[in-house]
Amino acid sequence: MNFRRFSIFAFLLLLIYSCRKEDKFTDSPDARLSLSSDSVLFDTVFTSINSTTQQIQVFNYNKNAVRISEIRLAGGSASPFQLNINGTAAISLGSIELRGNDSLNVFIKVMINPTTGNLPFFVKDSITFLTNGNKQTVHLRAVGQNAHILKDAVISQNTLWDNKIPYLIYNTLRVSSNSTLTIPAGTKAYFHKDSKMQVDGTLIVNGTLTDSVVFASDRLERIYRDEPGQWTGLHFTGTSKDNKIIYAVIKNGITGIQCDSLAASSPKLLVANTTIKNMQVAGFAGYKTNITAFNNVFFNCGQYLLYGAFGGDYNLKQNTFANYSNSFPRRTPSLFFTDVDPSTSKTAALSGNLVNNIIWGSLAEEIAVEKKGTSVSLSFQNNFIKTSNASFAQGGNILNTDPQFISYRDNNYRLSPSSPALNKGANLSTDPYYNQYLKTDKAGKTRLFPSEPGAYEAQ
Repeated sequence: MNFRRFSIFAFLLLLIYSCRKEDKFTDSPDARLSLSSDSVLFDTVFTSINSTTQQIQVFNYNKNAVRISEIRLAGGSASPFQLNINGTAAISLGSIELRGNDSLNVFIKVMINPTTGNLPFFVKDSITFLTNGNKQTVHLRAVGQNAHILKDAVISQNTLWDNKIPYLIYNTLRVSSNSTLTIPAGTKAYFHKDSKMQVDGTLIVNGTLTDSVVFASDRLERIYRDEPGQWTGLHFTGTSKDNKIIYAVIKNGITGIQCDSLAASSPKLLVANTTIKNMQVAGFAGYKTNITAFNNVFFNCGQYLLYGAFGGDYNLKQNTFANYSNSFPRRTPSLFFTDVDPSTSKTAALSGNLVNNIIWGSLAEEIAVEKKGTSVSLSFQNNFIKTSNASFAQGGNILNTDPQFISYRDNNYRLSPSSPALNKGANLSTDPYYNQYLKTDKAGKTRLFPSEPGAYEAQ
């Protein structure tokens, strides 16, 4: 019975549809199309790599239907751009009927051939729409960039990269044991989805105040600019040693830096004047490791800004740790230290010296120390800390007093002129790293003692 009713209903629908009056078309030159945009710009596109797809919507806001005589890619088959017009891949399509108050979609991609140049360059074309004698144009623009493409590459000897064009990394780039990769100022290393750098040997990053080294995702479109989780991160394995990262930006990955085990020569990793941001899990994750870090800004990560497990040694001075992101439902403190191995529940010696840092964020507790063994020796001095744990209220630490960043919403973590942190830092002029890293702040300004906690001196 139900099937019979359905059959009758379907027949009636078919009858109504077949009896629909033929669409009335207008050939008036006043019946123009409405386009969602008159130009399409693709941000930097690496040569030989397809871009993301962008879209133009074409509207007919007229009461009657129109016939679009032609939609054409002006550059034809020689164009680096590709069109898909309402589901049809074509460089030109004609006699397109578009009903009144209806629309169609034009999808656009670009793939740019390599050149011999080092600098970014423009490519351009246009799409023309011809309707009732009216010619309408959408301009297409893309920025092309040549790149070194490394897929499952292994660096098995001492290697110096150049900074002329970016490096585009697929899957894993591995620096083998007893090999050193040196990266000069201004170099950009872009990682495809889920890709990483694995350092079994040594990594030396020599950025400068005016020319940082960048580690980021290969998605350079504006909508991905602050999107976390796009690549895996930098992984320093058990055999890695003598690593330095100076003046770098590490952003938009899963874990910015993962560092495994102690090194025979300390520190295993030195990080200075570097920004680590927008990580899905952690800015830095250490497992029984030793790290020295000065003048760095860690901000807006999904769980931790710095996670130190199974002991290790942490020398952290003049760093800004700020975790405000609304992108993550975070319930973990920005800094977490434990002497426990989370996989085995064993303990190991945990030591560290944290001086003149700002540890702040949107949670009530932004630092936690878990002690299960007997060999824990962490010293905290002259830090600004957000916590209800009164045990931190010694050594010149200041608890739960807002350091007053200029604008955390704009990721400006300099201190305001009225900050209560002014002149609250300890004197580090006798520190063995003073002349090389602590004499100036992240912006190159001379540090005057009593200094300000965090990566920046007051302006």
